Amino acid sequence: MLKGISPALSPDLLKLLAEMGHGDEIVFSDAHFPAHTFGARVLRADGVSCATLLKGVAPLFELDAYATPVVMMAPVPGDELDPEVERRYRDALGYAETIERMERYAFYERAKKAYAVVLTGETAKYGNIILKKGVTPVA
Repeated sequence: MLKGISPALSPDLLKLLAEMGHGDEIVFSDAHFPAHTFGARVLRADGVSCATLLKGVAPLFELDAYATPVVMMAPVPGDELDPEVERRYRDALGYAETIERMERYAFYERAKKAYAVVLTGETAKYGNIILKKGVTPVA
């Protein structure tokens, strides 16, 4: 256990976050996401909600300032989003800026290029989010 770091963040997740460079992306997926199909680094966080992980990651992870750093999956035509999902994620990240919405299969293609996928215990439909890492400010 480390002071100031959420106990929801595993040592493996902390390692992945530290390994990532500027512009690298990480997917925090819902429990329905086909993470292992894409062959990316997959880290499981079964039973932990996406919002809980995002809240733990937010103080440790600088979002990209040069591109839209937060992407979520758009609903399939005829389907609806639960606005509460985005609200929970925004609150967890402390993020009020633009969130890009990406069509399902385009989101999958982007996820294939991500540094890693964290397969969470999130059960909300369209509960997938991509974060793009920025430059950590010098202390």
